[in-house]
Amino acid sequence: MTSIAWPPTAPLALLQRRAQLLAQIRGFFAERQVLEVDTPTMASAGVTDVHLENFKTHFVGPGMAGGIELYLQTSPEFHMKRMLAAGYGAIYQIAKAYRNEESGRLHNPEFTMLEWYRPGFDHHQLMDEMADLLQLVLNTAPPTRITYQQAVSSTLGVCPLTASLTELRQAGLGLGADDLLARETDRDTILQLLFALGVEPRIGQLEPCFVYDFPASQAALARISPQDARVAERFEVYFKGIELANGFHELSDEREQRRRFELDNQAREARGLATRPIDEYLLAALAAGLPDCAGVALGIDRLVMLAAGAESLDQVIAFPVTRA
Repeated sequence: MTSIAWPPTAPLALLQRRAQLLAQIRGFFAERQVLEVDTPTMASAGVTDVHLENFKTHFVGPGMAGGIELYLQTSPEFHMKRMLAAGYGAIYQIAKAYRNEESGRLHNPEFTMLEWYRPGFDHHQLMDEMADLLQLVLNTAPPTRITYQQAVSSTLGVCPLTASLTELRQAGLGLGADDLLARETDRDTILQLLFALGVEPRIGQLEPCFVYDFPASQAALARISPQDARVAERFEVYFKGIELANGFHELSDEREQRRRFELDNQAREARGLATRPIDEYLLAALAAGLPDCAGVALGIDRLVMLAAGAESLDQVIAFPVTRA
C-alpha cells in the first residue's frame, strides 16, 4: 500500500497560537467599533494588475445558458469599497484570498488576509493604527518609518525616482539577478527586483518597518501625493525580511481608476498575458462617491508565523497546497 502524508502540517500548539492571535485582532477592532464584514470569495471580475493572477471557475445554474465565469478574489478590496461607498463606515474582514502564483516558505495560493478601511484616515493615520496592532500581536517596539526613496538610496546608493535604467541595473549587480536585470526593460519591474533583493532583507529586522511614498507608477489603487507627483500615498510593512502588509490612501476618482485598469490590461497584453474584465461594480461605487479613507491588507499567515517564531507557513496553516 502506498503511504500518503495526510495529517495537518501545523502542530496543535501553533494552531492554538493562531486562534489566540485571531481573537486578539477581533478584540482590537471591537474596542475601536470597527465592524466585521463578510464579502464574496468569487466575483464577476478579477484583478488587472500584471503581477497578480486570479484563479477562475465556472458557475452553471438553472436558466443560465453557458453559465458565467467567476474569479476567486486576490483580496476582498473591491467588495469592501462598495460597502464603504454605501455608507457602512469603518469595516474590517478576515477572509480567504487566492492567488495563482508560487507556493513555498512564504507563499500559499490560498491564504488568510486581514483587510480594513478607515473613513476619514489618510495613510499616515492608518500606519499609526497598524503600529498599535503590530505591537499588540508581535510584542515588538514601535515600528520605524522610512520613505521608499530613503530606503532604496540608503541601502543601494541610488535614487529610485531619478536614476536611469543603467544606473538602476548597476545598483543591482551582485544581488543574484544580474542576467534578469540585464534583460529587463520595464523600470518598475527592475525597481521591484532591487527592492525585493536589496532592500527587504536589510530593513525591519528588530521591529517592523513602514516604507511609504512608493513611486507613482506603482500606485495601484492609491492616490498620488499632492506634495510630490512622483510618489503615491501607499505604504508597505516589513518585519524580519518579510512583507506583511500593503496599504493606500485610497483613490476615489472613478475616471482615474478606470484609466489605470485599462493601462494594466494594455501591459498584460504586451506581456502575452490574458486581459481581465474591469470591475464595473467597483467603478460605479467610486462614481457614486467613495468617502475619503485609507485601507490596508495584511497577511494573517505570515503574521502568525512571525508571532510564533515559525520558519515557514506550513507550520501555521493546517493544510498547505501540497496536502490540500
